[in-house]
Amino acid sequence: MTLRAPHESTWDDRVSPRERGGGAQKMTPALALVWSLEEPERVGEVACLPPGVDGPFTLGRAVEPGEDGALPLVLTRLRPFERTVTGALRDGRVSRWQLRIVPHADGALLVEQLGRGGLQVNGHDVDSAVVVPGDVVTAVDRFSLLYTHRPSDWPREPAGVEPFPFGEADAFGMVGESAAAWALRYALAFVASQGEHVLVHGPSGAGKELIVRAIHQRSGRRTLVARNATTIPESLLDAELYGNIKDYPHPGAPDRVGMLGEAHEGTLFLDEIGELPHAHQAHLLRVMDCGQYTRLGEAGSRTVDVRFVCATNRDPDDLKHDLRARFIHTVAVPGLDERPEDIPLLVRHLLRDAPVEGLSARRSGGDGPPLPDAGLIGALVHHPYKGHVRELKALLLRSIAASVGDRLTAPPDLEARGAAPRLPEPSTEPADLTREQIVAALEQCGGVREKAWRLLGLRSRDQLKRLMKKLDIG
Repeated sequence: MTLRAPHESTWDDRVSPRERGGGAQKMTPALALVWSLEEPERVGEVACLPPGVDGPFTLGRAVEPGEDGALPLVLTRLRPFERTVTGALRDGRVSRWQLRIVPHADGALLVEQLGRGGLQVNGHDVDSAVVVPGDVVTAVDRFSLLYTHRPSDWPREPAGVEPFPFGEADAFGMVGESAAAWALRYALAFVASQGEHVLVHGPSGAGKELIVRAIHQRSGRRTLVARNATTIPESLLDAELYGNIKDYPHPGAPDRVGMLGEAHEGTLFLDEIGELPHAHQAHLLRVMDCGQYTRLGEAGSRTVDVRFVCATNRDPDDLKHDLRARFIHTVAVPGLDERPEDIPLLVRHLLRDAPVEGLSARRSGGDGPPLPDAGLIGALVHHPYKGHVRELKALLLRSIAASVGDRLTAPPDLEARGAAPRLPEPSTEPADLTREQIVAALEQCGGVREKAWRLLGLRSRDQLKRLMKKLDIG
């Protein structure tokens, strides 16, 4: 574990130990870096707001407090068992104090632009906005952050997950650093080490087959026999599952061991098992209980050592109740809507393997995958997925086809904006402040607006900015 202490006046993502007595997992507000113009390798890092501190905070290149004493946030490569402080942003285009962040009511954050360039929230131009989880905050032409959460009890001890580079695919092809992705890895590691049958469920395109194969690989079982249940005709289910003796049910029929025989000492993967009619689901019960079955045409029974690891995009309770009871373990595979901060990492992973003619000519510097722009990332994060990772790949191929130049942009029919952000409540400008008073306050504070608005008794830096514009103060 790499753990470097930040500057003594820098607030990083310090976490509290797990509370005794269990209970619901506590979450900490976090800003995940989902796009960076000059530091794309840092995508996936997070800046967590320290628990119990009301702010204000800043985020930019500075590691010392802002002009009003605001505490700087720094980025961290955060995992359940590891916390590596990578520090502030290093892009020279980013101001020392680029953003000002203040915790707001009901878990929202008030975000204000302090540095150079424009500010957008969900693709909408703003000077400041109240953001909620799921909103994307963009310092234009610099970086984008997604408001999300991380467990407040990270780091903790690893549990059977082999090391792999931050932000990359793990040994089984899973990509993601979100809390949901890590919960899935821990669930996978646990059930793989058990012997009971497993049901993997989740939306179509979320990666259920990848999880099933990972469970099998980690289990140490001999072989994996896979079949999509929807491709088995109802009249042939028993023949496909159990096999048959030679010349049965008709002369010339070959001797077949069936799927169970092929999967002996291994894993039988039935995809879309929820599509089997309930009457046919009942055919699996005895063999799941004790491994006994009878081949068609054979007098005696056989015993097989097989573990069922099945998948469905239905609710597990839609299965026949006694079949559902045979699956001692269930693993829920989250859709992209449950882990939007992983989408930029998946984008990078998919683009590396994008089999598109001439794509290499548009790669950044002629090396590595093409880089998406902030608009494309924002559009992909806010897209309402139905096919999840499969759909994400299709959207990327469309963006490649539609883009010109060395940056990938959102195709015309992909909405590049999310929901309009909530703007701060408008404040009434004090009528008794004169131009001379404001100029005098600025002079007294050495031109530092962060100090001047407080000296004048205003509510925010924005209020001072509006007054200066109204009174033509440069």
